[in-house]
Amino acid sequence: MNQISELKKTVIDNGYCIGCGACSFASDGKIKIELNSNGQLQAVITNYEDDTDNISVLNVCPFYNERNNEDYFGKKIYSNIDGIKHDRYIGYNLVNYAGYVKTGEYRKNGSSGGFGTWIASKLLDEGLVDKVIHVKSKHNKDLLFDYQVSSSVSEIQEGSKSRYYPIEMSEVLEYVSNNDYRYLIVGLPCFIKAVRQLQEQYSILNSRIKFTLGLVCGHLKSEFFAKSMAWELGIHPSDLKEIDFRVKNTDKSANNYSIKASGVIDDELIDFELPTKDLFVSNWGHGLFKYKACDYCDDVMAETADVTIGDAWLPKYSKDSFGTNIITIRDQTIKTLFIKYQHEISVDLISSSDVYQSQAGGFRHRRDGLGYRLYLANQKGLWVPHKRVNPSSKVSRKRKMIYEKRIELIQKSYTAYHNAIQKNDFSIIPNELNPLIDDYDDLYKKNILVTTILKIIKKLKQMFKI
Repeated sequence: MNQISELKKTVIDNGYCIGCGACSFASDGKIKIELNSNGQLQAVITNYEDDTDNISVLNVCPFYNERNNEDYFGKKIYSNIDGIKHDRYIGYNLVNYAGYVKTGEYRKNGSSGGFGTWIASKLLDEGLVDKVIHVKSKHNKDLLFDYQVSSSVSEIQEGSKSRYYPIEMSEVLEYVSNNDYRYLIVGLPCFIKAVRQLQEQYSILNSRIKFTLGLVCGHLKSEFFAKSMAWELGIHPSDLKEIDFRVKNTDKSANNYSIKASGVIDDELIDFELPTKDLFVSNWGHGLFKYKACDYCDDVMAETADVTIGDAWLPKYSKDSFGTNIITIRDQTIKTLFIKYQHEISVDLISSSDVYQSQAGGFRHRRDGLGYRLYLANQKGLWVPHKRVNPSSKVSRKRKMIYEKRIELIQKSYTAYHNAIQKNDFSIIPNELNPLIDDYDDLYKKNILVTTILKIIKKLKQMFKI
C-alpha cells in the first residue's frame, strides 16, 4: 500500500485529519484540502490509485506520528541549549513569563497581552526575519480567514487577535519554497509540529523558516462555530462577512469579552456585538463544533515552537480586562529580545507549575481524558494515532461520564446545526443540545455535592473518634 492510501485508510477515514495542508504540499497538490459538509477543512483524496508512486506524506502528518512525536522534536531542537529545562506538560523551556506589552497598540489590539504581534514585529525590526506567515481576514465568499504573508509591522498588526476558525497552510508553504526569504510562522500546536516534520523532509523549508511561534490551544473549531454565533446575533450564516472573536470589555474581567460580527441584512452591512458568555455555543468546555482530531492531541503548549503564547488564566491576572499573556520561551534569540526590549514590556517570571495551572482544564482533557478516549477506541478495535499518553480506564466514574458526554456533544452539535439550517431556525440548535448540556452540567454539580457530603462524613467520623 502506498503512503497516500495508508494516510487515507488511517488518519482521513477515521476522522483524525486537522486540515493543516502538510500532506497537500508534500503531494504537490494531489491531495486537496477542502471544506467538508461540517465546515471543516479536510484532506481529500480522489481517483488516486497509483501504487507505484510512493509519495511521502505519512511523515509530515501531525496525526500519523509512528516515529516522531513532540518529545522527539523538542529534544532534537532545544535539549542542548544552555539553561533549558523540561516539563512533562509544557515541554522544553528556557523561561516562562506572564505579562503584557506596555508600548504601542499591541495590547489594545490583541486578544490578550499583545505579545504575539510584538514578537513578530521585533523579529522583523531586528532583521532576523523578512516575512511573517500568520492568519488574517480573507474577505472572500468561501472562508473568512486564511494564512497570509506579511512584510511590514503594519501588515503584521492586521493579523492581531485569535481566529477560532479552520485554516490550512499548503499555499503559504508553496510560497516559502518559491521565495527565498527568512520566515517566522505562527500556528497551533499541530500546525507547528507539521512544519517541523516538513522541515525534516524538505531542506528548503528548513533553511528558510527561521522561527516558529506557537499558540496555546484549547481546540480548533469548525466554521459552524463562527456562523452559529453570528446567527444567534441575527446574521444568517450565508450573510456573515466579518467576525471578531475577542472584543475586550474594559470594565470586566479578561475572560468576559465580547464577539462582534458583521453581516448583510436587507442589503445593508450591519454590526452586532454581545458578550460571548451570553451566546449559546461559546462554552469551550462543551466543545461544540470541535474537530475530532483535537480530542486525540496531547500538546496544549505547542511544544515544538520556539516560543508559545496564550492567555494567563490565573487569579492574579484574569481580572485585568486588557488581558495578560503567558509566554514560554525555548529559543535563546527570542529570550534575548525580551531582555533587550524589557523597557517596552511588563512581565513576571512564573514557574512551569504556574503555566500548567493557567491551562489546567486543557491539560486534564488532553492527558487523563485522552487516555480514556484511546481506551474506548481500542475497545472498539479502531485505529488511533500513537500518542504519548497510554490508553487507560483508570479515571473516576464521573470523569468517564464527563468525557463520554463531551464526545456526544461534539457529534450532536453538527447534527443540530444541519437541522437548524434545513429548517432555517437557529433555535433548533439550543433546543436539541440543551438536554445534553443539562446532563453534562449536572455531572459537575453532582461532583460538588458528593465532595461536600464526603467532607461532612469525614468531619463526623473525626468527631465520633474524639
